[in-house]
Amino acid sequence: MLEVFLHQVTPYLAVAGLLILTGMGLPIPEEVFVISAGIAAHNQHLEPWLALATCLVGAIIGDCAMYAIGYHFGHGLLRDRHWFARYMTPEREQRVEEMIHRHGFKVFLTARFLVGVRSPVYITAGILRMPFRRFILVDAFCASLVVTLFFGLSFVFAEAFESLWNSIRRAEIWLTATLGVAALGVLLYFVFRRRRRLYRIRLRRLRRKNKGSRPSASEEASAQESKSVA
Repeated sequence: MLEVFLHQVTPYLAVAGLLILTGMGLPIPEEVFVISAGIAAHNQHLEPWLALATCLVGAIIGDCAMYAIGYHFGHGLLRDRHWFARYMTPEREQRVEEMIHRHGFKVFLTARFLVGVRSPVYITAGILRMPFRRFILVDAFCASLVVTLFFGLSFVFAEAFESLWNSIRRAEIWLTATLGVAALGVLLYFVFRRRRRLYRIRLRRLRRKNKGSRPSASEEASAQESKSVA
């Protein structure tokens, strides 16, 4: 009984976990996992409404985690945690602060579409001590809008997405084969050119050794043999 339950729950936990990681800075667009969940729901591997709810919960938890980091550590996060300052510099945090003050809701909505921008925006919201009730309402609205849009499109047009994916995979195979043949051709060209150069060097040495006279038949034969090998 427990094994059946875990087998049924694991896919949803995986989707939620991946979306939490994207919210916490994983450099992969959250749409990748939302679209994958939508296609899986279309193919009846996941329950549609439960899969959508899982995507929403995972996305919001990831955003709240970044908000909590900014709220509890504040500006000291950038001053005292040098490892984190590489990820989000004080200058970047200041620019995000100005954007939030000037544009507010639009910044949160736009950040969901931009890899590498979403996490700093939510951290800065915490640093600015934005009321959590306002933050969660704005974030839930933005997440519901974006996640539902991509999930719905992937669910309805799953076959088109799969066809496009298969086309991309075929293109990758042909591209890989073409690059492999091109690389082999370039390698053979340089090997041939190197052997030709070595043949010329050897022939010049033979001529200098004989003080400009014609090389002997054995030497010519040796040089020709080297050329034929090249």
